[in-house]
Amino acid sequence: MEQASRPADWKHFDDFAAGIATNRLPVTDRLAGKSLDVTLQNGRAVRLNFASADRVEWAEGSAAGQDWYEAIDVAPDVLFINMTFSGRPDEDEAFIVNLRTRRVLSVRERVRPASEAPGEPRVRQDYTPGIVGDPAVPATGIEPAPTRDLIGLTAHYEYSPQHVYEHVYLSSQRYAWQNIVGVQRGHGDVDLATTYKFDHNQYVFGFREFIIPVASIFFYNWDDMRSTGKFLGVTSQGTIENKPAGAFIEMKSRTAYDGNKQPV
Repeated sequence: MEQASRPADWKHFDDFAAGIATNRLPVTDRLAGKSLDVTLQNGRAVRLNFASADRVEWAEGSAAGQDWYEAIDVAPDVLFINMTFSGRPDEDEAFIVNLRTRRVLSVRERVRPASEAPGEPRVRQDYTPGIVGDPAVPATGIEPAPTRDLIGLTAHYEYSPQHVYEHVYLSSQRYAWQNIVGVQRGHGDVDLATTYKFDHNQYVFGFREFIIPVASIFFYNWDDMRSTGKFLGVTSQGTIENKPAGAFIEMKSRTAYDGNKQPV
């Protein structure tokens, strides 16, 4: 059940998700027939065998399965891998992987029962960096880490001619959004957000909405000015769905803060 504070005219997840993948980058089959061993800093070790262009055999400890995935080339040597789990329909996981540096960032999401964390967004996200391949061999490049780089930035995201959103990155914990073209026009809010720097001009941004049970993960490529990601949320019919999304990015302005007057 959605929060009682939901305004009567507030759109559902499926209302605004329709068509929001129009400007998304295409999926790739380049992982089919290949495997990745992922070791994360929280101790998780995940084996991914990509059986085809959209089926992955995964193993983690005593657990294993075969599920749907998609892979998108989001930057040179960088893949955005999006996975769902038939046995855990309330969860998904994204792996952002640099095959050259062997850096990886895992983002796990779960739609929680409304009673589990009252007052918090329904969808929980956990961000964990790691390494692909032999963990005894050091990775190269930048280690993914939380960043303040986006604070003060205002940018527009055009997911389609009918989906244009403005983002204002307020602090290390929150961002503001408003819909300027689309079915949510006139609506906006301030939600919880997390930003990781993945590499030079590359960021992983996720947000968790308060009013409806939905969250999102996006990879920002500032060299190409493209945003690629997906939503996890509860539809108007009460089903949990993983929906693709992608946009062209246009930088609009940036607020400059005095040294002793910085957001958190």
